[in-house]
Amino acid sequence: MDIYASDDEKGEEIKQWWRDNGFAVVVICVLVIAGIVGGRYWIAHNATQTEMASLRYQAVVNAIAQDDSKTAEDTTTQLLSEYTKTPYAVFSAFEMAKYSASNDDLTSSKTYLNWIIEHAKLSGQIDIARLRLAQILLAEKQYQQAITLSQQSDSSAFLSLLSEVRGDIYAAQDQKQQARAAYQTALSTLAQGDPRQQVLQLKLDDVAGGHDS
Repeated sequence: MDIYASDDEKGEEIKQWWRDNGFAVVVICVLVIAGIVGGRYWIAHNATQTEMASLRYQAVVNAIAQDDSKTAEDTTTQLLSEYTKTPYAVFSAFEMAKYSASNDDLTSSKTYLNWIIEHAKLSGQIDIARLRLAQILLAEKQYQQAITLSQQSDSSAFLSLLSEVRGDIYAAQDQKQQARAAYQTALSTLAQGDPRQQVLQLKLDDVAGGHDS
């Protein structure tokens, strides 16, 4: 726009610019407003979902404390299906996996742990579920599945624990050479003074010098 043009000329140019671009400006304004409103709705919706999931998780904890298995199972099922993306779904699955195992329902416990492995967002939660599932598979003598599961993590934080359970699996099969290697790995990754050192050393001593059957 020419800064030296007359007021009438400027006015006519503005009118022409608006005729050419007005619709696009309106559309952009509508989209911006819709984005702001939609963003606020999404934040509020997520907050509500999280709050509802928190209440249901507390209901699961209370039901377990009262040994009310039906309420605990039903509420957890709702959490896993309707509140999958909230952290409370994972928390509830862990609670139910532990509760099921304590009642010798290993099938249900495995189901909850597998759900965590498939849906949890945090690698630490997935590795804890892998560790517990591997321990159940060991108890069921499903050795190859347990070994495979224990080898799926590349997290240094869980290397010692997963190596230990792998040693337990090999020891249960009397494969002492592999068990020694696994226990040595578990020991080597522990910090000095870690309480688990003594337990691991006992396990290592138990398979030391032996030969695979």
